[in-house]
Amino acid sequence: MKKLFLIFLIFTVSITSFTKTGFARPDLSSVEKNSKKSKIQLFNGKNLDGWYTFLIGKGRNNDPNKVFTVQNGLIRISGEEFGCITTNDEYANYKLVVDFKWGDVTFEPRVEKARDSGVLLHSIGEDGGSSGIWMYSLECQIIEGGTGDLLVVGDGSTRFSLTCPVEPEKQSGSYVFKPGGNLATINNGRINWYGRDPEWKDVKGFRGAKDIEKPVGKWNRIECIVQGKEIIIYLNGTLVNHAVDIQPQKGRIQIQSEGAEIFFKRIEITLL
Repeated sequence: MKKLFLIFLIFTVSITSFTKTGFARPDLSSVEKNSKKSKIQLFNGKNLDGWYTFLIGKGRNNDPNKVFTVQNGLIRISGEEFGCITTNDEYANYKLVVDFKWGDVTFEPRVEKARDSGVLLHSIGEDGGSSGIWMYSLECQIIEGGTGDLLVVGDGSTRFSLTCPVEPEKQSGSYVFKPGGNLATINNGRINWYGRDPEWKDVKGFRGAKDIEKPVGKWNRIECIVQGKEIIIYLNGTLVNHAVDIQPQKGRIQIQSEGAEIFFKRIEITLL
């Protein structure tokens, strides 16, 4: 155990180094080789076994408009109604890999707004506890121009919090992730990924100068490494955000329907 702890400590410290396009990705091979890992396919390519649906105003597993379907080996979330798919099981201490791409269709009230979705980690409490739609949770945001932001989807109490190293100045009222920066704790709101455009606008198709997300219709990969008190987020292989102290530290996983068509082909967990 001492050896594994030392390996993970080295991995955590190493994320502060820079590359030309962002921050260097630590080598995870030693951690994975020396840990008793168990890989779980949360999507089997055929159906939504292991998940249940939840829609605002309709509740669990009541989806007459087929917001959530499996087509040609992909999960399609239409975005027509606000809600989510939620894992039956809770998870802690894992690496989550999610491959997604945007579709073309958008719906009111976000027809002309940035395509929006998200992966909600450590989801606890009642279905629809937040705004009647989602469980209380910590969100890895998926939105055009802001994929990789970390959000607290909580009740405003200290039961739900994110602590991150951040830039000295806020961006439109939100902190911005910066390795080595002063620590800031939030109980609601967001901590932006390091390259979020300061001129970001909530408009369909937005792209910022430093965006890592690929164009609409192209596949992207989000990796969420969740270990103890930490959440580390990669987008297409680049470190974009890192919370060093979080609450809660386990729960279900939700994937949002939030006005935009989105597809998923891989949802995979490796237990650490």
